[in-house]
Amino acid sequence: MRTKLLLGATIAVVAAVALAGCSSSGRTSSGGSSDDAVIKKGDTVGVALPQKTSANWVLAKQSFEDALTKAGFKADVIYTSDSGGVPDQQRTVANMVTKKYKVIIIAAQDGSQLGTQTAAAKKAGSTVIAWDRNITGTKNVDYYVAFNNYKVGQLQAQALLDGMKAKKASGPYNIELFAGASTDANAGVFFNGAMNVLQPKIDDGTVKVVSGQTDFQQVQTDNWDKGNAQKRMSNLITAHYSNGTVLDGVLSPNDQLALGILTATKAAKLPNPIVTGQDSELDAITRIMQGTQYSTIYKNTDEEAQAAVDLVVSLSKGDKPKGLVTDDKTNSGNGVKTVPYVPLTPILITKDNAVKEYASNADMEAAAKKG
Repeated sequence: MRTKLLLGATIAVVAAVALAGCSSSGRTSSGGSSDDAVIKKGDTVGVALPQKTSANWVLAKQSFEDALTKAGFKADVIYTSDSGGVPDQQRTVANMVTKKYKVIIIAAQDGSQLGTQTAAAKKAGSTVIAWDRNITGTKNVDYYVAFNNYKVGQLQAQALLDGMKAKKASGPYNIELFAGASTDANAGVFFNGAMNVLQPKIDDGTVKVVSGQTDFQQVQTDNWDKGNAQKRMSNLITAHYSNGTVLDGVLSPNDQLALGILTATKAAKLPNPIVTGQDSELDAITRIMQGTQYSTIYKNTDEEAQAAVDLVVSLSKGDKPKGLVTDDKTNSGNGVKTVPYVPLTPILITKDNAVKEYASNADMEAAAKKG
């Protein structure tokens, strides 16, 4: 794989962040945790994952099983079925509560739909850890293991501006905005981070959103589905770009939506716009090396899973939290509380640094092989 990339072919750079956190006296004690949740080596840790809509989710199960086993815990890792959706994950979490798991890690299918289940978990004495996506509208979540998602959005927006400037020295630049699913708490954080960078450029006329669609609800993409992104992009082209207006760039929050967007622009025979992404999927790296997609964000699923397991280990030892941030409402506010978490910095990948980042990260090569 490395030789192929150096020749300008493909690599996969998939998911992540390393975090660590903890408590005292072998019990959870931060952020409204239960004093009854004594965690011991050998306990089963429940992990409820969402549907496998991107490569990082495909890798997550094995990442958790490996990390938990190595740390001396048993693992019960369950995906949300493609057909089951939110009710399926709700049942999964409820079953983990029934089994009296002292730790339940949840990557939410819909973070706003788990209030009943997390309340039951806390009543049963479980520690609830939100993983990768926050759980919203409830006090019954103890920790949040995640990336600095606001920073992800900022990186994507700056990459969009840099890519357009490299292609055309000065504006104004015509762009369109896409966001992830409104059911995913991260989607709004990504979008807000991006708009922190883009809004001043919109205000001063450097950038123009030709459709006028700049509100999150207008640009969100149901279920993070690339088909939905393709359809919306096609509609935008028909309405605003079929008369010869140039589309300079598109803010895409991940690689799957980027594919849908690029499929639509290709079908309409438009010149390739600058398109961002996230997840460093194998096909996205291929597109970046070929000059079709401009950027993605590097995250490593193994590291993110390990971070959650490190947190569990800390709780079992009664260690004091290290590096736990408790006041970052932008990234970890869930509407009811600011959930304690440890932020790490995501990495922007473009054609300029893909080879360097790949060559310096053995885990990225391993992710490519898994893919």
